[in-house]
Amino acid sequence: MNIGEASAASGVSAKMIRYYESIGLVPNVARTEAGYRVYGDSDIHTLRFIRRSRDLGFSVEQMETLLALWSDRSRASADVKRIAAAHITELERKAREIEEMAKTLRHLVHNCHGDSRPNCPILEDLSHGEEAAPPKPKRRRA
Repeated sequence: MNIGEASAASGVSAKMIRYYESIGLVPNVARTEAGYRVYGDSDIHTLRFIRRSRDLGFSVEQMETLLALWSDRSRASADVKRIAAAHITELERKAREIEEMAKTLRHLVHNCHGDSRPNCPILEDLSHGEEAAPPKPKRRRA
């Protein structure tokens, strides 16, 4: 099948397929005399693996390692688990950072009157580059 068909079958855009080939994540495929790429079932299977890996947020470097482990029948599942566990830790860190950003923005939005006046704490905060985090709740003493 051609690159358009491979894209449709795998869920990976033709542009990304070309990119993955250019960086060596997937091997270069056979070409016709006219220079068109020709993909087989195993290529589609690999592209689907990559698509699912990207959907789960793995980096190109992590995908490269996972692909190597996937094709290595003597691999230790502990190696795969270690990569996935490290990725979970990173995703959780990013989620905490996003939640902190949302808290800050909620605070700024709450303090913006949103009327016809020019004063705006959101723009004020952005122009100063300061973090205007909401106040932390006080802990009760037991």
